[in-house]
Amino acid sequence: MKWEGFEILGEYVLQRKREFNLIPQERKKQLTRLASAITHDLSLECSADLIFICTHNSRRSHMAHIWAQMASLNYKIVGVRCFSGGTEATAFNSSAVEALEISGLQIEQMDESSNPEYQVSFPDLDDRISVFSKKYEDPPNPTNNFIAVMTCSDADEACPLVEGASSRHAITYEDPKAYDGTPEEMARYEERSQQIAREMLFLFSMVKLI
Repeated sequence: MKWEGFEILGEYVLQRKREFNLIPQERKKQLTRLASAITHDLSLECSADLIFICTHNSRRSHMAHIWAQMASLNYKIVGVRCFSGGTEATAFNSSAVEALEISGLQIEQMDESSNPEYQVSFPDLDDRISVFSKKYEDPPNPTNNFIAVMTCSDADEACPLVEGASSRHAITYEDPKAYDGTPEEMARYEERSQQIAREMLFLFSMVKLI
């Protein structure tokens, strides 16, 4: 992968890949099952759509969406499209955006609305991806034959059935929102971004191996 213009991101990704040993074995089993589902869809359709779902589509689901797309590009897994959504729409949290920018991702806010659109640039990808808070069934998300990935326990419990999904997987993360307004806020957001980046990179490394 060419990291020109994304050197900080390149170092960040390399460091997260060195940390696969930090992922607990049970967690690796969950991620490997998700990798099998992605591989299955790719083998049938030469494509795989993933929607990362959390209650408010404001933090963890966006982080997972963006890091999964980055990981698929890093491992040259062609045909993967990543999306995110919630059981309700709010806004992409500014601390989550900042944590992603610290990693070297290039993110541009496109408007000043209460629920702004952001565009994310990646190495080796000419088109930027658009992210904003939405319900999981709202455009531009696919409405059928997608893999649903539940990133928070509340959404996992609230949505025992995700309509249109070909398979459903719970890969949940602790919410950094608990630290909003505290001295630990940014450290916790960065910690969560690192964990999600590490696990999404592991996930797509397994798609290549299955």
